[in-house]
Amino acid sequence: MDIKVGVLSLQGAFREHIEKIKKCGAGAVEIKFPGQLRSIDGLIIPGGESTTIKKLLKQYNFRKALDKFYNEGRPIFGTCAGLVLVSENIEGEDKGMGYINIDVKRNAYGRQIDSFEEVVSINFSRTGQDKNFRAIFIRAPKILRTGSNVKVIAEINGEPVLVRYKNVMAGTFHPELSDDLRVHEYFLNMIKNYKGVD
Repeated sequence: MDIKVGVLSLQGAFREHIEKIKKCGAGAVEIKFPGQLRSIDGLIIPGGESTTIKKLLKQYNFRKALDKFYNEGRPIFGTCAGLVLVSENIEGEDKGMGYINIDVKRNAYGRQIDSFEEVVSINFSRTGQDKNFRAIFIRAPKILRTGSNVKVIAEINGEPVLVRYKNVMAGTFHPELSDDLRVHEYFLNMIKNYKGVD
């Protein structure tokens, strides 16, 4: 598979994402500097500590390169802290990067000790066929609002936990900690569609 996925590797669970992408048969690289974004087809912003990642993005002058990457339509996948960063608004804090029209609340499901696993209803297809996915939530954010054009891919108790708009996907859970590759495979399909490859 001639696809190279970058995983932002400033802080957080980036190694697990790299392992999953490689298991899916694609190339994966650690992204530590803005210039590296030019050589990848898609980007994963992993879970971790969103305020720390935000500070490091500023320290390494990532914003201009990230905005260019986004505006070119290259796919971006934010998980947990990554979801917070790509969101429109963060409750009680500054705005996110605004790559997807959602409002979020950090750590809404509680502290590290309140982490949990839950089977969520996930729907990747246009046919509307739901399937189960065992999702792992760790100090997870909550999506408070989705814009009218945002597609809900997975939900728990009627609340969205995986959403997409155009080239951006965002999830409140950690698919990289599961043995199930379907979320990463879906993201790779987003990249294939962007590149126009089968």
